[in-house]
Amino acid sequence: MVIEVLLVEDDPSIALVIDAALVAEGANVTHVETLAERDRLLQQQRFNALVTDVMLPDGDGIETLGVVRTLCPEMPIVILSAQNTLDTAVRATDTGAFEYFPKPFDIDELARTVCQAAGNAGGGDALEDEDIVEDGLPLVGRSPAMQSVFRMITRVLRNDLTVLILGESGTGKELVAEAIHQLGNRRAGPFIAVNTAAIPAELIESELFGHEKGAFTGAVARHVGKFEQAAGGTLFLDEIGDMPMQAQTRLLRALQSGTIRRVGGQEDIRLDVRIVAATNKSLEPEIAAGRFREDLFYRLNVVPIHMPPLRERRDDIEVLARHFLQQAAGEGLPRRQLTPAASRLLGEQAWPGNVRELKNFIYRLTLLAREDMIDVEVVVPLLRQAASAEPAPESGPERSDIETAIVQWLESAQPASGTIYASALAALERPLFASILRQTAGNQLRAAQALGINRNTLRKRLSELALDPEEFARR
Repeated sequence: MVIEVLLVEDDPSIALVIDAALVAEGANVTHVETLAERDRLLQQQRFNALVTDVMLPDGDGIETLGVVRTLCPEMPIVILSAQNTLDTAVRATDTGAFEYFPKPFDIDELARTVCQAAGNAGGGDALEDEDIVEDGLPLVGRSPAMQSVFRMITRVLRNDLTVLILGESGTGKELVAEAIHQLGNRRAGPFIAVNTAAIPAELIESELFGHEKGAFTGAVARHVGKFEQAAGGTLFLDEIGDMPMQAQTRLLRALQSGTIRRVGGQEDIRLDVRIVAATNKSLEPEIAAGRFREDLFYRLNVVPIHMPPLRERRDDIEVLARHFLQQAAGEGLPRRQLTPAASRLLGEQAWPGNVRELKNFIYRLTLLAREDMIDVEVVVPLLRQAASAEPAPESGPERSDIETAIVQWLESAQPASGTIYASALAALERPLFASILRQTAGNQLRAAQALGINRNTLRKRLSELALDPEEFARR
């Protein structure tokens, strides 16, 4: 059967490429440039799939999809957009679209997806048309790395799957958790955040699960724990990699049974909460060293979302800086702007503290600048101050980058004696594979050839390390 595809795209060059890719897959493509032409053709002809841009000469391709649903309720829709914000991704997903592709996208993946959508036409239910919070969204960024994050967020909004957010300190893991809560089915309920690393080991079970009066010395009244406080909403367990082993066991039992029991209590309490966890640690070495339960990892790692460090999303630095300037003005600081040269200079910095460091720097810059327009001459001295505040490197023989990284890892991870070799291999594999996948744009065959290993071996290790090759494909 020949697949009939209606393409709504006002950019002739993009339309030409999409047309060629779909024809190569055996589809017949009808191309129009406006919403009016789209609606006219939908009244006259039956199509197996619709591929539409968002910003079109006569309107918004997402806002007008109600007309399409009325005319062709079962036709799958694939949405393309250069407006690569979380808001656009959520709007696209909330229409019940089969898939959303931010530009630039992988043309082969788009063609495969459209053909798959056409083959599954009528097999899925559209999402209900609900109001979504569109203002004050917590995440900012239009880089390809953040587009992958946005796409993963949109895929967990209409379900309660457990999410594990991975990323360096300061990358915005809690903001991802907040976005999942604010935009998801549980947004009417509470969002309870717990930093599991900040609670003393002897108190963490009481904090999470609550306790009964008299359960221990000082328990003078019943205490409701975080799980019960988050009922009907989302419980965000931050720094989960630092949770004590005994608490890990209790948490695993709660996730497996769907119930909790207060410390000193006899009654099982049914859970009604979504779990979102986060860590800045690579959990594989922690598992190898016996500091984190492997079975708990698999319970939490249902949907992993990897937050990229700022150095991997430099395209976002300027827009983040502008965002923080506006945020600072909203909090009572003077309203400032950056010159193009100052923005470029910020984009050239390493920002080891990631988005959190950039935000603090912008706030400091806003406070100390004397003029409304901030130029390079104002930025440079503050950058020097920030650099001088960093710890000085250890003296001694010069080390290679890899030696320095190993020493730093040994000092921070402190693997147990007898597990160092296995822990080091586990810690090295993940960033190594991620780097090669990034170089090969997610192509597993080329990655396996570059690594010098069998493709099946690579696939097995990627699965075990929770690395998704699609996240490294160029969009």
